[in-house]
Amino acid sequence: MSQLRPDLAIIAANVAPGTRVLDVGCGDGALMAALRDERGVDARGLELDRENVATAMARGLSVIQGNADTDLADYPDNSFDYAILSQTLQTTIRPDKVLDHLLRIGERAFVSFPNFAHWRVRLSLLWGGRMPVTRLLPLQWFETPNIHHVTVDDFRAFVRERGIDVEGAWFLNGDRATTAAAANFRAEHAVFLLHRNGQS
Repeated sequence: MSQLRPDLAIIAANVAPGTRVLDVGCGDGALMAALRDERGVDARGLELDRENVATAMARGLSVIQGNADTDLADYPDNSFDYAILSQTLQTTIRPDKVLDHLLRIGERAFVSFPNFAHWRVRLSLLWGGRMPVTRLLPLQWFETPNIHHVTVDDFRAFVRERGIDVEGAWFLNGDRATTAAAANFRAEHAVFLLHRNGQS
C-alpha cells in the first residue's frame, strides 16, 4: 500500500473499497491519497497544522483546517463509514470526548497510538529516571504534543468500560507486526478498529 508509515498501511489495508472516510489529524494527506488512489475511497480530512493542510490540498485532497477537540461536534451522525485517528488521540485535550465523536460520526473508527508501556519506555524511566525519547516518541518532555500517556492495557480497559467493541487490533514493534500476546510490554504502537456495541 504505497509507501505509508506501518500503522497507516494497516489502516489502509483494512478500509473497505469505495467507502466514505474522515481522517482526523490527517497530516499531509498520505493515507487519504493512498485510500483514494488505491481503494476508490471518498476521503475527507481534518488537520490542525496549516502547512499540512496546504500539502494535502496540493495533492487534490478535500482537507479543512480544524481541531479534533472542538470541531468534530460539527459533523453529523453517521456521515462516514470510517473515522480515523492515527497518532493523535494522546495529543487531544479530552480523548474520551474525541472518541465518542469518532464513533458518532463514523460507523467504525480506527485509532492508533504509541504505547507508553513499551519495554524501552519502562526501561528509560526505571534506569534513567527520565521521560523517554525514542523513535516513536522523538521529542523531549517539554516539547512533545503528547499530553495523555496511554498504554495498550489502558485503552483496552477504556473501550471495554464504555461498551465499545474491538473489531480488530494490530500491534507493531518497530515497523514489524507483533502478536497480541504481551502487547502492553512488547508493542511500540497499537492500531484498533472499533465500533459501538450493537452496530453491524
